[in-house]
Parts: sequence; structure tokens; C-alpha cells
Amino acid sequence: MGGSETKPLRVFLAGDSTVEDVKPEQGMKKGWGQHIPPFFTDDVQIINNAAGGRSTKSFIDEGRLAEILDEIKAGEFLFIQFGHNDQKIEDESRGTDPYTTFQEYLTQYIEGARTKGAVPILITSVNRRTFADDGKLINSLGDYPEAVRQLAAALEVPLIDLFEKSKALYEQVGREEAKKFFAWYEEVPETRGPKVDDTHFSAYGATKIAELVIEGIKELGLPISDYLIEKKF
Repeated sequence: MGGSETKPLRVFLAGDSTVEDVKPEQGMKKGWGQHIPPFFTDDVQIINNAAGGRSTKSFIDEGRLAEILDEIKAGEFLFIQFGHNDQKIEDESRGTDPYTTFQEYLTQYIEGARTKGAVPILITSVNRRTFADDGKLINSLGDYPEAVRQLAAALEVPLIDLFEKSKALYEQVGREEAKKFFAWYEEVPETRGPKVDDTHFSAYGATKIAELVIEGIKELGLPISDYLIEKKF
């Protein structure tokens, strides 16, 4: 056995269903986190701890952040993307307020990573497919993206603004073409109509969103940029 082998740089993902590794029995939908590994050489390992339906609060309350912090080591990365389920303020187990509890929970991820010598990266929520009649995207995520931006600035955390990047992508292709990014389902046989899903991604869409995250990684100049495989889709 040679002594020159180096362990891969590990990137942990914390997030919701737009990020998670979706099981085949859950249907057509995919998370961008399961489509990002092919962009890297084997020198980078993506550990996707994202879980559908979770908010900053419920992810912590279920012990999922603790599991990451037990494992993560100095020099590794924690990518953090929440917001969709934090919006569900009627649900006490998940809902948070953008500029108070949401930021307070996010701070636990940031401080937890830093305590371990790891590098936290904040990511604003990826957009849903919500177009206005003028072809511009309607913000369906309220103040949560801006709350992330402000926290990133206040705590000097690197930021990937996936909200703005996905907005630009959707508006570039337009309302109808953007459907290809999302996991629309066939309804039960008696209705034969499409089931609208403007939140969760198709495999194609998850890859396109992963591309935007890669773009953000390059812009930040993260060390893992050195291990990217150039791809065009």
C-alpha cells in the first residue's frame, strides 16, 4: 500500500426536497444534490444529507444537523439551502420567521460548521416556476432569500444566490419551456390530466440547477473548483 493516497474533499449538503437524493419510489422528481457529483472528479465527495419536507428548524430538531456536525472535519464544506418549508408558518414544527427564527436557525449551521473548522456556504432558495403574465417570475419565497443574503453579509459567509440564478434561467427560457425543468406527473387514469409540480425538478432540471450551483462555486473560487469536470448540457 502506497502512502501517497489522499482522501477526497468532502462537501456536505443540508436542505430540502429540491436538494435531496430522491428515492425512485418517490416518482419522477429529483434534487439538484443528486445531480451534482458528476461535475467533479473523484477528488470531491458529495454527502447529501438533504431531506424532503424539512425546514431549518425541523432539520435541527430531528438531529440531522447534529449528524453532519459529528462527521464533518476541518477544511470540509457544508452547503446550506432552506426556505421552502420554513414558509409553512402554520406548521409549528417547520415554520420560521425570515428575519428572526430563520436566521437564528441558519446561524446554528454556520457556527456548528465553523466550530469544526469546516466552511459553511449559504445558498438562497431555488425558485419555483411561478410566472406573471408579463413573462417575469413572481417571487413565491417571500423574504427568505433576502434574509439569507443579509445573514451571509453579516456573518461573512460565502453565498451562492441560487434564487437569482434560477430566476434568470427560468425567464430566459420562458414559462412553457421552463416546464422541462420540473417534475410534472400524469394524474390518476380517470382524470388523464397533468399534475402540476412547479417546485420539484425533473432529472434535466436538477442537472440545470446543479450547473448553477457549480457556477456559484466557481465564482466563489472554492478549492473544490480545481476538481471540476467541464460539462455542457
